[in-house]
Amino acid sequence: MDELQRKSISEMQSAARFPVHIILENVRSMHNVGSVFRTADAFTVDGISLCGYTPIPPHRDIHKTALGATETVPWTYYNSSLEAIETLKQRGFHIIAVEQVHGSIPLQTFHNYPDLLPAAFILGNEVSGVSEETLEYADACIEIPQWGAKHSLNISVAAGVVLWEIMRFRKEV
Repeated sequence: MDELQRKSISEMQSAARFPVHIILENVRSMHNVGSVFRTADAFTVDGISLCGYTPIPPHRDIHKTALGATETVPWTYYNSSLEAIETLKQRGFHIIAVEQVHGSIPLQTFHNYPDLLPAAFILGNEVSGVSEETLEYADACIEIPQWGAKHSLNISVAAGVVLWEIMRFRKEV
């Protein structure tokens, strides 16, 4: 572990954070939630907002995929995504929905919009996506280009793809 230069839990809790936040809206799967925590830890994101009926830690099924990241990534629970959005906007975050909608920005061009950082990315329910009501409060929508028949990704995979693409252009914190 020393050779990998991994930070301890206390070091992670006080580490500088990249100004990217994740909002999970009505995500059903505890495994998806845990996976997003683990990915958020890898990229030292600002935090995660768990909204609606999204499960919250502690739970063994979240821990199974988070592998302790619920202790290293700041998180907050909100009854609704709109509460999380309001709080994050007050902190200066732009709200970006990850959703396939008319006029969405292709993910690979997001770096052309530096004025959209800091950003909070909303990932929605595994079946219905980001709610229509929440989309109304988004400053922009991005989508991950896809060429297959399904045109959808598991939300934990989508979170990883989005964070990786955003982080490719990051300045060190």
